[in-house]
Amino acid sequence: MAWETWVAFAAASALLMVIPGPTILLVISYALGQGWRAALPMAIGVALGDFTAMTLSMLGLGALLAASATVFTVLKWVGAAYMIWLGIKLWRAGGSLNAQPRADGASMARMLGHAWIVTALNPKSIIFFVAFLPQFLNPQADFLTQMVVFEITFLVLAFANAFGYALIASRARAAIRNERVVGAANKVGGSLLIGAGILTATARASQS
Repeated sequence: MAWETWVAFAAASALLMVIPGPTILLVISYALGQGWRAALPMAIGVALGDFTAMTLSMLGLGALLAASATVFTVLKWVGAAYMIWLGIKLWRAGGSLNAQPRADGASMARMLGHAWIVTALNPKSIIFFVAFLPQFLNPQADFLTQMVVFEITFLVLAFANAFGYALIASRARAAIRNERVVGAANKVGGSLLIGAGILTATARASQS
């Protein structure tokens, strides 16, 4: 795997992770209600959930790559369009996170399990990975090696992202609930996603 490909994957993954979705909203909800003690179990649960969804997606992509290079190429175009759509959706999301504090005294094991279930069983997670990962896979390189590198990279980033969100939510609650802060973050993230999708589509076109 080329160093540039890994750097691009890590950067794109980090960008996509900071965008609040169902998993991050759950993390924030627990952190608002439980404080900093929610950070570690939620981060572990998110990483395990992403591992489950990503592994299923990668295995499916491997089978698809072996079956049809043409379909795999089409999937890359679909993935680029999907990233642009996510960016537009995020830009229009406004400034409300809609995350309510969970003060039900959940145990660490329960928080971990909840985060894992929400992350792993969310259909959008698998759809996201199927659309996102092909942009960085090299059909000529060893698939298993790429799978391991991408999964380890993504899981480390996912753990750090969830852990960071939990700590921020538990210590800077006013900022998390500030619609101007959230709205500005959504617009910046949406713009970067749209740009990433356009760059990916441009790269696809130049290779055609």
